[in-house]
Amino acid sequence: MGDNLLSIQDLSASIGDKAILHNINLDIKPGEIHVLMGPNGAGKSTLGYTLMGNPDYHVTGGKILFDGEDITDFGTDKRAKKGIFLSFQDPLEVPGISLESFIRTSLQQVSTEKVKLMSFKRALEEAMDLLSMNHAYAERDLNVGFSGGEKKKSEILQLLMLKPKFAILDETDSGLDVDAVRTVSKGVKAYQEMTGGSLLIITHSTKILESLKVDKTHIIVKGHIVHSGDGSLVQTINESGFDQFIPQEVKDAERKARLAAAAKAAMDAVKMASQTVDFQAEAAAIKAGKTEA
Repeated sequence: MGDNLLSIQDLSASIGDKAILHNINLDIKPGEIHVLMGPNGAGKSTLGYTLMGNPDYHVTGGKILFDGEDITDFGTDKRAKKGIFLSFQDPLEVPGISLESFIRTSLQQVSTEKVKLMSFKRALEEAMDLLSMNHAYAERDLNVGFSGGEKKKSEILQLLMLKPKFAILDETDSGLDVDAVRTVSKGVKAYQEMTGGSLLIITHSTKILESLKVDKTHIIVKGHIVHSGDGSLVQTINESGFDQFIPQEVKDAERKARLAAAAKAAMDAVKMASQTVDFQAEAAAIKAGKTEA
């Protein structure tokens, strides 16, 4: 455990009363790239938000160790200062604060040294050039009016500037065209080369991984990590999908749930038809003057 940057031990988490994650175990060493894949609703984003300390996600069991320290009860701001970064699947728009100001303020919060304005501006422009971003975006309100691609580049720009020890990228490549994905992937690669940081990349696609060396791949289904492998597992999923990795008991439970839903829908339809017939009969009787209107 001592050589792990992140160690997730028997982690369970919920949103409200709904349990989402179940006994997750995962270790990530410094400099490693791990990929998390799985069907829709498997719990991928929930794991990312839980690691970042989103207050809507409650840890109900297990613990999270980062850099040898138990951070399970740390707030989001304290985790960020420790060196954890999360890129959003759908970045928020924040009117009234520029992209440049947001990044500089964030950098000042996580840095132990004063952020000098001119050196910051030079570094920001260099990072924007790497991502093929127009420098004018630095003066615009954070993500306001940005295209989907520019929002995702904005997230990677923050990653390049903040240089966290560990970054969680939540479907950063979703909704991007081929050129934008290639640019984002270039930025992610540059981050790791500059910092030696670790990554947990949550994705449905694999285009963002093409220029990266993936150390481990994990498949999550119904809040359980059901299979782990090396980088070659990504190609196996590309070719064959997730079905072969889904436990039979999960498939049986899903089939049972589908049958129950179908049965309920059929019963509701019968009930509705019966009520319609009763209503029509009553209406006919009223019209015939056999009952009081």
